[in-house]
Amino acid sequence: MPSIRIDQTDLRVNNIFCVARNYVAHAAEMGASIGSEPVVFIKPNSAVLQSGQALQLPEWSEDVHHEAELVVAIGRGGKNIRRENALEHVAAYALGLDLTARDIQAEAKKKGMPWTLAKGFDGAAVLTQFVPASVISNPFELEFTLEINGKSKQHADTRLMAFDVATLISWISSRFTLQAGDLIYTGTPEGVGQLHSGDQLRLTLGDLIEEKFVVA
Repeated sequence: MPSIRIDQTDLRVNNIFCVARNYVAHAAEMGASIGSEPVVFIKPNSAVLQSGQALQLPEWSEDVHHEAELVVAIGRGGKNIRRENALEHVAAYALGLDLTARDIQAEAKKKGMPWTLAKGFDGAAVLTQFVPASVISNPFELEFTLEINGKSKQHADTRLMAFDVATLISWISSRFTLQAGDLIYTGTPEGVGQLHSGDQLRLTLGDLIEEKFVVA
């Protein structure tokens, strides 16, 4: 089971909850809309790929896309967490990439089948290093970016989320019991696109996070 480092402490990764559509512009570029409740799917924790590791594109997909996201690490679990108390359950934040085998996902959608293969393959849950929650006083007003080969590809402003971090924690905990070590990928902004071997990726969150990844 993979672990993440927070304030010199190792936290084992448990469940990985991912929000499918949380920015209006991204939903539009995917030909979808945002409903009254979050759409959540789960990745296995074997999908985690951490800083210092190269991104590996699966041989059985010809169209793997990047989806840059703010990632929340739960430090204290709970059930039916109230929105006003939700941030007390956050241990840390990171940036991540929800890698998606888009061709496989499209075929699954066409057949009415689950997205598990398209979203849960080894290395599909990319993570930067985490920063403690105490460093980020207001996750509702953050901006983060993804550059590929020196060109800006995605720029997110969490003020544009349909469901903010606290709302997501509250909603997810009303359907699933959250546990310490659970991760929440909070959704991606517009600008998703295909990755290629040799691509150089750079994820930034102000002066708190700056990490680079290479596609093998």
